[in-house]
Amino acid sequence: MTTYSAPPLRSTLPLVLSLFLAACSQSYVVLLAEDDGRVGQVSVTTPAGTTLLDKASEGIEISGQPGKTFVADPQRIERDFGAALASAPQKPVSFNLYFNQGGTELTAASAAEIPKFFTEIKQRPAPDISVIGHTDTVGSAQDNERLSLGRAKATAELLKKNLPQVINITIDSHGEKNLLVPTPDNTAEPRNRRVEITAR
Repeated sequence: MTTYSAPPLRSTLPLVLSLFLAACSQSYVVLLAEDDGRVGQVSVTTPAGTTLLDKASEGIEISGQPGKTFVADPQRIERDFGAALASAPQKPVSFNLYFNQGGTELTAASAAEIPKFFTEIKQRPAPDISVIGHTDTVGSAQDNERLSLGRAKATAELLKKNLPQVINITIDSHGEKNLLVPTPDNTAEPRNRRVEITAR
């Protein structure tokens, strides 16, 4: 029996591919890098022992010696896993939009970024989107809760208007409770005045 486990050393799950063939000598597990280049870790345990994979394209044969890894070249990965990778669902994508202080108007920089986000979302046939509003710590907690909700609603309306293929948008408001940049109370911090958008 072969098992995999990911040590809790990284914030994302590792991307692991495994191939099991009738000829056991050819069965192997390989660890892939994420799209952004990050590489997780995975422990592969067989009856013979445990091996930690922590490098991109590092693999181990199931019937091989523990610790005896190899580097799977791109051609081999494409040959063995190309069809599975092509049929995998798109990964969620997240981005932030930032607001001018005290209102629901986007900063000029964020407004300029919107077409790029629309293009990304349009690549998904039936996107499911969540929008979470945030504020900095200027003002009362109650006012910031209302303001962050207003930012989330304004962003959701913008998405609905420009992306008719969007089926579901979930709105949430965190007020000043979930700061991107920790600050004391009554601190104007532009990076905390944001909405977080995630498209699945």
